Amino acid sequence: MSMIRFEHVTKEFAGGKRVLDDVSYEIDKGEIFTIVGPSGTGKSVSLKHMIRLLTPTSGRVWIGDDCVSEASGRDLSRIRSRFGYLFQSAALLAWMNVEDNVALPLREKTNLTEREIAEKVAAALEAVGLSGEGAAYPADLSGGMQKRAGLARAIVTQPEIVLYDEPTSGLDPVTSRRIDALIADLSARLGITSVVVTHDLQGALAISSRIALLSRGRVLCIEPPDSFSRSTIPEARAFLDAQGIRPSGA
Repeated sequence: MSMIRFEHVTKEFAGGKRVLDDVSYEIDKGEIFTIVGPSGTGKSVSLKHMIRLLTPTSGRVWIGDDCVSEASGRDLSRIRSRFGYLFQSAALLAWMNVEDNVALPLREKTNLTEREIAEKVAAALEAVGLSGEGAAYPADLSGGMQKRAGLARAIVTQPEIVLYDEPTSGLDPVTSRRIDALIADLSARLGITSVVVTHDLQGALAISSRIALLSRGRVLCIEPPDSFSRSTIPEARAFLDAQGIRPSGA
């Protein structure tokens, strides 16, 4: 079942700069779909189209049966409520402790009681391995713990889809692999559809259902990890070689 669908999406910015160029693909319910490619090639722009922070110059974006690229008002709010979003910087509010950061979307978007909110926050923190850290402030946390707190906030509303913008950026290799494992675990355990934008091919190959390569705004290939690692497409091969990744069995 298709959860997200891009239909011939083109996005141009001021001055005619084309960031997405006739992009089409479908993301299935429950999969971990990873978008990789050089900087400035439209990866994060793609995520922003999924929740209509950006609108296509042409083409359409669908979330299930809803055309998010044409939605507005209550319909757009309803579609966005299906998403959680982990920002590259974790985007925690420095003046709030972890518990209040995670509770923020519940307080803003629901009519739950404080007791109900506390229960959901505790469950989200437990899911990302941060039980007992609710009273800490972002400055007290390591980079990896900040990412996990940001992820707890992304899942506390029990979304169908979570968007990850460079989830391992700035983290050491060990912590990066822990974040990857957490994404995979949450996807499997909670049935979340995950869309990951990353430069980290090691992580992408480890957790993805499929990997899409974007270059100069176009989709060059969409492959399962094993096939992607053996790609002979020059842009894919250059990206893999730059990170020391050789084809399976090489």
